[in-house]
Amino acid sequence: MCIAIPGKIVSIDYPKAKADFNGNLVDVNVGLVDAKLGDYVLVHAGCAIEVMSKDRAMELIELFQEIEDLN
Repeated sequence: MCIAIPGKIVSIDYPKAKADFNGNLVDVNVGLVDAKLGDYVLVHAGCAIEVMSKDRAMELIELFQEIEDLN
């Protein structure tokens, strides 16, 4: 199964960016989307595949946290 997770763009040096995933900063390729500083992006295999609203990103982050808390 493949999963894409939301992260917040904290810096951009096109086509690379740093995204914050719950305090972990990860290099992400943003060449496929029009991401701006502060945007939330859905990331799969190191590539941002969608710019998403903060509300939707927070909803997904909370769902992933609930799943993690089950372990």
